[in-house]
Amino acid sequence: MQRPGKRWPKVALVAFIAAPALFAAAPPAQAQGKLAVYDAWIRKAPPGVSMMAGYATLKNEGDAPVKVLTVQSDAFRQSSIHETVVERGVSKMRELPRVDLAPGATIEMKPGGAHLMLLEPRHPILVGDKVHMVFLLADGTRVETYFDVVAPDAAGDD
Repeated sequence: MQRPGKRWPKVALVAFIAAPALFAAAPPAQAQGKLAVYDAWIRKAPPGVSMMAGYATLKNEGDAPVKVLTVQSDAFRQSSIHETVVERGVSKMRELPRVDLAPGATIEMKPGGAHLMLLEPRHPILVGDKVHMVFLLADGTRVETYFDVVAPDAAGDD
């Protein structure tokens, strides 16, 4: 029969020998993209209009590329990322399948350029509201943020 205090030195010895193997088995550090969202706003639509646009500055603050696949919001039935392009003198909007951001890269979503297309609000969207939005990235990350709703005359069209 073993005496109670004799077992601890063996356990400590095994832990001391096994500890370096545990650290060696840790996965290597990986480069990671990190999406940050700044200056996010939505222009309030006139009465009866079921389409709105959202604008923000997206920045990859990580050290690996970021691929933004889409955007979602419970406040709208449909939401997607679009850009305005001019083809043969005609301004058109087209959906972007994704937005690629290299490490340190920034995209400014603004009127006349890239923007969020927000269709069919599920409830009235009023000036002063904060609308919850979620950007979905290719690596499965969900970036949650809020967009401020502003009056049409407060939104700059520079």
